[in-house]
Amino acid sequence: MRTIDDLDVAGRRVLVRADLNVPLEDPGEPGGRPSTVTRAITDDGRIRASLPTIEALRTRGAKVVVCAHLGRPKGEVKPEFSLAPVAARLGGLLGADVAFASDVVGDSARATVDGLADGGVALLENLRFEPGETSKDDAERGAFADRLAALAELYVGDGFGAVHRRHASVYDVPKRLPHAAGGLIAAEVEVLKRLTEDVERPYAVALGGSKVSDKLGVIDNLLGKADRILIGGGMVFTFLRAQGHEVGASLLEEDQLGTVREYLRRAEEAGVEFVLPVDIVAATAFAADADHDAVAADAIPSDRIGLDIGPESGKLFAARLADARTIFWNGPMGVFEMEPYANGTRAVAQGLIDSGAFTVVGGGDSAAAVRRLGFDEAAFSHISTGGGASLEYLEGKALPGLQALED
Repeated sequence: MRTIDDLDVAGRRVLVRADLNVPLEDPGEPGGRPSTVTRAITDDGRIRASLPTIEALRTRGAKVVVCAHLGRPKGEVKPEFSLAPVAARLGGLLGADVAFASDVVGDSARATVDGLADGGVALLENLRFEPGETSKDDAERGAFADRLAALAELYVGDGFGAVHRRHASVYDVPKRLPHAAGGLIAAEVEVLKRLTEDVERPYAVALGGSKVSDKLGVIDNLLGKADRILIGGGMVFTFLRAQGHEVGASLLEEDQLGTVREYLRRAEEAGVEFVLPVDIVAATAFAADADHDAVAADAIPSDRIGLDIGPESGKLFAARLADARTIFWNGPMGVFEMEPYANGTRAVAQGLIDSGAFTVVGGGDSAAAVRRLGFDEAAFSHISTGGGASLEYLEGKALPGLQALED
């Protein structure tokens, strides 16, 4: 896979597919704004992760044309998903003006790109305002890719969080232009290879998040690779029910009980240790101010909802991470956005740090939790920008965006 070091970019228009899909202020939150008004960025981690590639290109004299998506506007122009606030934040972080095009491949985009000087940076409007970006019809997607590719002379793929999507800007455009991987994608792939090839052991995996069904493929694949798998978050209640325990009003995927029982059987057969919580923080309602207590994991009251792993489980998980030499973590242990239910996620994050292992935080909510809970990002070996992409890589799937860059 070529990198930007292999491209002669001076004076040339370089289309950079970045991942700038940042979380925005919820209109329903206190201080939130109506959906028709531009919302504030609440976590700029993905923007900061894109800076090294953009800066490297502009310092070498490229005319940098950045494209990205935000949310799921489903092919419609929706003001609440505009990348305008991202352009402002990107410019502030670069310490340079970032020209913003009010469309993706229209008059504004062409004029904005034509106005770039060497070393200049422009950001196009949300790719997903265009139906062709995500279309499953090859011809429609290809027609949009033609228009997008026409804006540039070279292509750099650097949006790792989107490489598992067969979208025009990720898969089709690099087939139309000389292309290379940006620094972020190169770093992500190098890290993921350390999790799948010649892994330093013991290898521990901590999985959380709401649904078992979101993690089926990665659990299946890791049963042959990891030494121990720790399970928390909403998905744990399907494991507890599979063992015959009451889970009250907690999140439960009844249709996955058979699959989970099979995983537990296979893990025992393969010598992979499954670590489940021994206690759960159970509340009377899904609310920060609800009555809540830590209860034994096998004794959740029928009228309560589990919202975090309990304090004893936090200690147990930290202990099972302590001797690991490689750790991958994806998914919070509880509803970390509410302080009463953040301690399990906090314990796992601290466990990664204290282990001294090669630690990878698998993007998405896990990365957001690290920042929200005040941890130093530098304390982890790597914080991925792509949760879904990371999981699919670990499942052993071919990622379209990486395939396109390797062609």
